[in-house]
Amino acid sequence: MKKIDNTNLPQHIAIIMDGNGRWAKINSMSRMDGHKKGADSVRDIVEACRRIGIGYLTLYAFSTENWLRPVLEVRALMNLLEKFLRSELQKMLENDIKLMTIGNTEMLPKAVKKILRETIEKTSNNKGMVLNLALSYGGRDEIVEAVKKILKDSRAGNITDMDISKDVFSGYLYTAGMPEPDLLIRTGEEHRLSNFLLWQMAYTEFYFTDVLWPDFSRENLIEAIADYQERERRFGKTSEQLL
Repeated sequence: MKKIDNTNLPQHIAIIMDGNGRWAKINSMSRMDGHKKGADSVRDIVEACRRIGIGYLTLYAFSTENWLRPVLEVRALMNLLEKFLRSELQKMLENDIKLMTIGNTEMLPKAVKKILRETIEKTSNNKGMVLNLALSYGGRDEIVEAVKKILKDSRAGNITDMDISKDVFSGYLYTAGMPEPDLLIRTGEEHRLSNFLLWQMAYTEFYFTDVLWPDFSRENLIEAIADYQERERRFGKTSEQLL
């Protein structure tokens, strides 16, 4: 297994957890079995990130487009999310993990919203790591909502066009106050963003792997971080300027 430099860790890792359904098909199991195995991977990767020292971990758990899936599958996913939150609260408290969410969570079922609010409240003072779940999330929707908020503030006289900058605009996004992702990991063979953190990932390093999410392990995470650490992040500058 590769070694990583603990002095050069990504502050914020975002993950598109793809491949649960294909994993289930390969293993002659139901799609829900694949999602349940994927939840086990979530537990393992959250724990690994906490131990490594990652400050923020954002997981693309349920997109706005996922509402278009079969009703029974959506219902089962919501039940799985509720059970996951109930089972993991104590671990979050023990490991000093703060839960946050991004997305239109008002669309979630009442039971899920209730346990989500409780978990966020009970972990609000934790400072070891932020676990940020993207739920009912879409990057384009986030940007549109930010524009609507700015227009509302403009009509109220709280902001003018001269006040608007990239930093000000970022403050209207779901991720306000969070650092932008340094590293995006996408599992499951696909090579696209799928409407995830479109504004925030202007300078994010991308890492794609064919490993399906239920098989994604701590070793795979270390490999992704090691690959990130081999890259030169110039943010538009030259290598000589960095030196």
